[in-house]
Amino acid sequence: MACGIRLRPPLRPVHSPDYSIRKTTMPLLFKAYPYLRPFLFLLEAEKAHHLTLEGLQQAYRCGLLKKPEQAAASATLMGLPIRNRVGLAAGLDKNGRYIDALSTMGFGFIEVGTVTPRPQPGNPRPRLFRLPAAEGIINRFGFNNEGLEQFVENIRHSQFQRRGGILGLNIGKNADTPIERAVDDYVLGLKAVYAHADYITINISSPNTQNLRALQEGDELRQLLKALTECRQALADEKGKRVPLAVKIAPDLTDEHIQGIAQLVLEFGIDGVIATNTTLSRSSVEHLTYGQEAGGLSGTPVRALSTSVIRRLRAQLGTEVALIGVGGILSGEDAAEKIAAGADAVQLYSGLIYRGAALVDEAIKHTQHV
Repeated sequence: MACGIRLRPPLRPVHSPDYSIRKTTMPLLFKAYPYLRPFLFLLEAEKAHHLTLEGLQQAYRCGLLKKPEQAAASATLMGLPIRNRVGLAAGLDKNGRYIDALSTMGFGFIEVGTVTPRPQPGNPRPRLFRLPAAEGIINRFGFNNEGLEQFVENIRHSQFQRRGGILGLNIGKNADTPIERAVDDYVLGLKAVYAHADYITINISSPNTQNLRALQEGDELRQLLKALTECRQALADEKGKRVPLAVKIAPDLTDEHIQGIAQLVLEFGIDGVIATNTTLSRSSVEHLTYGQEAGGLSGTPVRALSTSVIRRLRAQLGTEVALIGVGGILSGEDAAEKIAAGADAVQLYSGLIYRGAALVDEAIKHTQHV
């Protein structure tokens, strides 16, 4: 969580003069994050990321973080009841090891992964870079994860769903699987996680696995969605449970690409689209230190791109498909902007690195009545 960036005055509201932290729900440890952040930022970004997650886990195990309140559902997403419209994006917890600890931040839903059929180390380090002046992050992790077997075991041991939480599981393909056989990996992933997921996300938009984004193209996407929806139907018949499917797409899409994706989403009955993943664009950061590192750029620089894709997708999809807005949400107003553009809910990642859990509270407040 702490690969982030600009050092802001402790506990000072950002972008939201009228925002106040809900003292009754936010643990003291979360309120202290702005004071801890400068020390974490002295560390190499990926090391700080893991240290923060492990620290959160230990705090949870020691009882320093309260279990989330059993609030009634206030909205639905892909037919699922969610307590609020603010979720955790995939990528922060790739192996599903920290679900219960992360749930104490108050998310309405949580998504973990991306998981691939077989374990893989991902790309060589360093692969995570801070861009403080732009409030951005570049990563090229490359789907580093412990594989499906360990992932499912971790999910089984979490309590979040048993307490009424909505959990999304994000699946991808192994780096050494030829793109021509990518469908096989996704089908393996779907079968393995199906019984444990409230919804499943098909990640075809990471820029850090070679040729992966080609799966967003017409024929390739049609083949993939056909195979997965047929597999989903067989699993639904077998288990008596229909699990919603979502597709996660890139922000670097033309109007033609967006129209083609929307048509196939509607044709195959996909339940949701997550817009968006990280961008390959460097136009706003190329002059900065690390600004030309390979990988996907997230944070403030992707906000406008993501919102534009949401707006254009909503125009193509009508109201039939759920949209989850991701990208550059660093304030409550940013979250509300995504909802106003057509998103049904939002997810956070990079903003947590800048703001900590205070951002979750703020985003919930600003998305309640949009």
